[in-house]
Amino acid sequence: MMGAGQLARMSHQAAISLGIPLRILAADATDSAALVSPTIDIGDPGSAADLRRFATGCEIVTFDHELVDLDALAELEHAGTVIARPSAAALAFATDKAHQRTRFAHRGLPLPRHRIVADAATALAAAEELGWPAVVKTARGGYDGRGVWIVADADAAQAVLTTLTDADGVLPTVIVEEAVRIERELAVVVVRGAQGTTVSYPVTETVQVDGICRETITPARVSPEVAAEATRIAEAAAEVAGAVGLIAVELFYDGTDITINEVATRPHNSAHWSIEGAVTSQFENHLRAVADLPLGDTATRAPVVVSANILGHADGRDPADHLGAALAVRGAAVHLYGKGPRPGRKLGHVTVLADTIDDARSRARSAVARLGDPVPEVSQ
Repeated sequence: MMGAGQLARMSHQAAISLGIPLRILAADATDSAALVSPTIDIGDPGSAADLRRFATGCEIVTFDHELVDLDALAELEHAGTVIARPSAAALAFATDKAHQRTRFAHRGLPLPRHRIVADAATALAAAEELGWPAVVKTARGGYDGRGVWIVADADAAQAVLTTLTDADGVLPTVIVEEAVRIERELAVVVVRGAQGTTVSYPVTETVQVDGICRETITPARVSPEVAAEATRIAEAAAEVAGAVGLIAVELFYDGTDITINEVATRPHNSAHWSIEGAVTSQFENHLRAVADLPLGDTATRAPVVVSANILGHADGRDPADHLGAALAVRGAAVHLYGKGPRPGRKLGHVTVLADTIDDARSRARSAVARLGDPVPEVSQ
């Protein structure tokens, strides 16, 4: 696995029970997964040389994140040096939103109205056409709310575009989109096996605050018809991407229509709940798919499963110092990622299984508040 963040750490836990030896390429020995894995290499997944060195010692390569040298990876695949799951071609859907939008639009998948542009004048004209407020996204490099701006008018849009323009006056490719009215933000995690078999997890509702996912609610608070349509769209998107392993499809639901927001070709924050809440966790299913093993059951183990992310508290507290207080909350499953505390940093998550949403949310939030930044009260 290239990358050694919390996704690699939780994948390592799943690999232990499966007996799968998992080597990890870590940027630093203090990375989340490097702290618990006995087999790590130090290197940069974005470096072609480090990627080649690491990949040549592996039978199959998979990824904790998408920030890898795709050209070098594609060369290794073409030469038969390594099997990459997902492939470089599939990873491109997560690393390049313009590529993703173009391919999905070609297949007729539902997207917000958008324009892909590479100069400020065209970007401003596109925003005027789509209507204010508009959304400006960088085609590459954005995550957790970074690289995305909601702009109220032409002046605000120009300010963002000026910030993105380099010293030579070149604007990187950006996507200008309509600002979709959002009733619910949804996510569907699809698992695709090496032989094309597919299973999907129940539709999850993600509660976003300042562009960061703070809670997930599974199953999402939508009708069975909406859930079925969300799953259909996600599975179609996964087929277009052609990823082996997990592909997480983030969706907007405006009360009537569903549109695709983004995709990720790896384990995803929206399915952390599956460790305790599903028959087979997303991490185990990702490894099963990558290793060409039968895919596991994705059914939930309780009527409702809520996960809440632990973000670093403003007072700098270390969640590990308050673990006992969180574990005193009935049914709270606490996952700490071994990361140094810092205000706003994602340090772990708490999952609670319950019969009702209110009970699950209350207990998950109580545990999180004892560990880090309390989950804000939002209208969702």
